[in-house]
Amino acid sequence: MQALADITDVEALRAIIAAQAQQLAAAEAAVAREKAETNKRDSIIDLLRAQLTLLRHGKYGASSEKADQLELMLEDLEANRAEALAAIPTARTEATTNDKPSRQPLPDHLPREERVYDAPCTCPDCGGTSFLKAPDSVHEVLDYVPASFKVVRHVEKRFICKGCDKTLTGEMPALPIERGKPGAGLLAHVLVSKFDDHLPLYRQSEIYAREGVEISRSTLADWVGQASHLLTPLVELIKAHVFAGSRLHGDDTPVPVLEPGKGRTKTGRLWVYVRDGRDYQDQAPPAVAYFFSPDRKGEHPKDHLAGFNGVLHADGYAGYKKLYGNSITEAACWAHLRRKFHDVIKIKPSSLASEALQRIGELYEIEARIKGLPPDERQRQRQEHAKPHVDALRRWIKETLPQIPQKQTLAEAMRYGLARWDALQVYLDDGTVEIDNNAAERAIRPQAVGDSLCSLSSSVCKHWKRVWIRGATRGGLPGQRRFHRVRRQVRGADLMRCSGNNLLRRQYSVLDETPDHVTGYA
Repeated sequence: MQALADITDVEALRAIIAAQAQQLAAAEAAVAREKAETNKRDSIIDLLRAQLTLLRHGKYGASSEKADQLELMLEDLEANRAEALAAIPTARTEATTNDKPSRQPLPDHLPREERVYDAPCTCPDCGGTSFLKAPDSVHEVLDYVPASFKVVRHVEKRFICKGCDKTLTGEMPALPIERGKPGAGLLAHVLVSKFDDHLPLYRQSEIYAREGVEISRSTLADWVGQASHLLTPLVELIKAHVFAGSRLHGDDTPVPVLEPGKGRTKTGRLWVYVRDGRDYQDQAPPAVAYFFSPDRKGEHPKDHLAGFNGVLHADGYAGYKKLYGNSITEAACWAHLRRKFHDVIKIKPSSLASEALQRIGELYEIEARIKGLPPDERQRQRQEHAKPHVDALRRWIKETLPQIPQKQTLAEAMRYGLARWDALQVYLDDGTVEIDNNAAERAIRPQAVGDSLCSLSSSVCKHWKRVWIRGATRGGLPGQRRFHRVRRQVRGADLMRCSGNNLLRRQYSVLDETPDHVTGYA
């Protein structure tokens, strides 16, 4: 009987071992599948990163939308990849050591909160209580303290003079909004959230409500209107500073503008003027001025530049040409010419276009070397090193142009350069002039590439020109929704209801409705 029991125990043990082996094999197979999925994700991520790098060279329109879309796809893929790797400790370790960038130290300017964890006072192995001091093990992690409200009580002390009964009162600083509740910090937060982070006022109202602070959308709108009035002197000073310089970068871009009451959009223009002399050691602080207009008529830049005297970096817009002459000198943009040849290659490989790009690239290599030098030194080096390249490029274009079909895009690019050659050479003779207009294009790029849930209202543009105009009455679409070619119009635009700042003067009741019931994506 004992032998039979032993046999039974052995068979049970074998069954247990077989079951465990089967479970282990299944687990290893699952790990292998997960690794295969991870490798597949890695391949897709690498491909998307490469495509994103190329698309980031695009500036406006569809290329920028594709870049934004790839950013979102990468976020999802990398998040899914991290979730999958978390279940495989060894794979997680390999991934973090192979393809992750080295961790940078946390910023020094952030406040430090120290939490100390005392070591045991008794050795768990021998029971000893006498120790030598060893270096502390310090681990810094980045944490976030959610924004919070506070109430600031301004107490004005009062005294009554015993001799004459005169009342003496302490004077508190003037409030941003007379007899209003918001402090300067809250007003700044509302404005930045709306105009820089594209967060409409009704969404801000919902966020504040979660903190137990009820602030209606109309109240926030009233604050924005009054704050824009307060900012008017500052904006005017910035504009005066920008146009007081003798070197300007100018550009413009189309913006969709909602026509109140018509349920459709038209195309307005956003103009930008940049003063920035840091590349040639100008001590004046850089600044940017924005203007809005309902169209692109030449009268707008004429008004903007009425008091300006100096060099204007700009593209070939006809409205600027009428301004060049006695007080304004044109400095054409080499980046625009380079882009013309680059467009040729995008259509079809061309050795001639590639040679043009190489020649222009040599000019930019010289600019990289002299960036930050004094104007006189920049001019000297340009005359010595860049001018021979510019002259050689012009000769090459004039010799090559007759030899190619005149209707080709390459010929158009060459004619574009020759027509602006005098303006393209201005930078050679003046160390305070830049080779291109990239300063203006960088300043206007955030406005040009931003998608929105609802377009700007023409009345809103006029009212909000005192505040940084980017994103006025706009909110970003989440996920793939923002890439729809046909943008969804929001009937309840984020406008003011307060009588003192009602932009539409209650002429369009539909546009004064709250947007909460209108948009499902917000």
